[in-house]
Amino acid sequence: MINKNDLDLLRVTHLRGPNIWTYRPVIEVIIDLGPLEEFPSNKIPGLYERLLAWLPGLVVHRCGVGEHGGFLERLREGTWAGHILEHVVLELQNLAGMKTGFGKTRSTGEHGIYKMAFRTRDEQVGRAALAAGRELLRAAIGDAPFDLVAQVAALRELVDQHCLGPSTAHIVDAATARRIPFIRLTDGNLVQLGHGAAQRRIWTAETEHTSAIAESIASDKDLTKTMLAACGIPVPEGALVRSADEAWEEAQDIGLPVVLKPYDGNHGRGVSLNLVTEVDVRAAYELASRKGDSSSVIVERFITGDEHRILVVGKQVVAVARGESLWVTGDGVNNIIYLVDQQINTDPRRGSGEDSPLNALAPEKGAEIILELQRQGMTAYSVPQAGQKVLIQPNGNVAHDVTDLIHPSVAHAATLAARVVGLDIAGVDLVCEDISRPLAEQRGAVIEVNASPGLLAHLKPAEGAARPVGAAIVEHLFGQSDSGRIPLVGVTGTLGVSLIARLLGCLVSLAGKQVGVANGQGLYLNHRQVAAGDCTGWDAGQRLLINRTLQTAVFESNARRILSEGLAYDKCQVGVVTDLQGVEALADHYIRDEADMANVVRTQIDVILPNGTAVLNADIDAVAQMAELCDGRVMFYSADANHPRVVAQRAAGERSVFVRDGAIVLADGASEQRLLPLAALQPATGRHPTSVLAAVAAAWALGIAPAIVAAGLRTFDAAAKKLPH
Repeated sequence: MINKNDLDLLRVTHLRGPNIWTYRPVIEVIIDLGPLEEFPSNKIPGLYERLLAWLPGLVVHRCGVGEHGGFLERLREGTWAGHILEHVVLELQNLAGMKTGFGKTRSTGEHGIYKMAFRTRDEQVGRAALAAGRELLRAAIGDAPFDLVAQVAALRELVDQHCLGPSTAHIVDAATARRIPFIRLTDGNLVQLGHGAAQRRIWTAETEHTSAIAESIASDKDLTKTMLAACGIPVPEGALVRSADEAWEEAQDIGLPVVLKPYDGNHGRGVSLNLVTEVDVRAAYELASRKGDSSSVIVERFITGDEHRILVVGKQVVAVARGESLWVTGDGVNNIIYLVDQQINTDPRRGSGEDSPLNALAPEKGAEIILELQRQGMTAYSVPQAGQKVLIQPNGNVAHDVTDLIHPSVAHAATLAARVVGLDIAGVDLVCEDISRPLAEQRGAVIEVNASPGLLAHLKPAEGAARPVGAAIVEHLFGQSDSGRIPLVGVTGTLGVSLIARLLGCLVSLAGKQVGVANGQGLYLNHRQVAAGDCTGWDAGQRLLINRTLQTAVFESNARRILSEGLAYDKCQVGVVTDLQGVEALADHYIRDEADMANVVRTQIDVILPNGTAVLNADIDAVAQMAELCDGRVMFYSADANHPRVVAQRAAGERSVFVRDGAIVLADGASEQRLLPLAALQPATGRHPTSVLAAVAAAWALGIAPAIVAAGLRTFDAAAKKLPH
């Protein structure tokens, strides 16, 4: 029944910004169902059962029904293959660990041809899920085998390769919840939060405020201890040694038991605890010297108690996790490798991926574990007696949340330690018996201060509540009222839009703001053109958004750009729509009439912030009718002072811009201000009065003083190759 050309994907497009489907990035697919157009799901025997057997998670897809099981209801009643593919692709992404839920499928009006869009957080993963989903659906329709396990494993690998790590993603999600935009700057975890001059940058648990000097201090454990002790923070007595002989000598001077660790190590690598014999100390020295970047090793007094990791963000303790020792119990039959796999590694939080807060243990490979077992007269291949308890790992495994228990004096010591080192985000490691008591009462001590601390132990604790560390980091960077946004202006249409964008950029610059303009003529930074040609695309727009000198940015867009890439920005302060021309040039996108075009262009209105303004051409009915779609205020512009929409706008106490007696007039309700005569414009600019009105309205919406607007209009020359200074 299924043929090789059925479910043919005619075109696959990644829409990276707001688009006709949604505010988020999606992949849009043009699908030719072929003969399957005549076979909805209820006419394909066994399709429902096979799909549900492979993808039981489809039961939670609400679909257009709007409730749990909604998609399955549609599947039973009969729906077409394009719609089914949408849900299959979404579910495959969910199975791969990239959670998403948005999808839509619509007919194009041509027999068997559909537009389908689905949300994806990464283009490569989305395209791979689409290819896998197509093959799964074809197999389900044709009652053929399909290796779902292998496909999901391949998708998971792509997610690990291309998506943000879980800690960075948590911070980004917290920023998104605050409506702070983000841009991924590399294929890794370097992310920009906010736009232009308001931006901040993060790299997992590091920020642009994280000092390289502070990181260097934190990596030097001996220097860190010296600085902490100078400020009265309790630290264990210790010394830096460069040989096994020195290590044993210092251990005796300090008093056994002792701890050995690399002076420049982190994450517990090369650390040996509770050493009481010369043999153990010498072996621990060799381990620590191998794990560090040099042969220098720290010997220090062993502190009785549990290891704790305190996450400090800014001047606040955000989360506290307690560690535990790991043991296995022998059965008299199996070796330690088997016991670790069965008693420790079965913990679902253990693994080798970035999303695992705890590592899986390999007793035959881990140097620290090998040394610990040697101290007990064993190896990884030893078989403990039945009931015998064997210590596998005495430190680490910090995954039990105790944030609510920390004593105020301990929290103060942790925040002071972070400040002394100079870190804005720090993981302060301390050892004590009871985190709810002052350190002085129990001889507790701070043992390390770490830069770029891991966050997963606080996001996925073994027990206790997960902590909102991402929200704390975002608030540390932005404060409660900072959105990370600069004023953005989008200009959409075909009538003089390049002129509008360029003129508006001139007016903003004249008002004393650093401004960037991306339009059909080029890319401009203040008065300087830095690129020539069409710069209405995504890449040019991103150049403005990542430029941290800019305080305002102006973007020209058009229907084709919206259909092929999406807008370059997520939200804007001002959105200008001039017209709906150009329908005939968009037949390849199945845009056939003015109603279709309005559905595309309205994207510009949909992204206006609630405190923003839509600037609409009152002389074109279909444009003016978009006023009801705007979440913010509306300002009309018109060549006719008596246009009914202008009259109604003024009666409602709102603003409008129009021409009366040959002059540009600003009206705010009943009040008017005559800006300047059209005759005062430069000749090339004066030939486009409607475009000038749109630019004036946008400038007014941005809060630029009328006197500055008038001055800019007098000097701006649309024919000049350079903007006036």
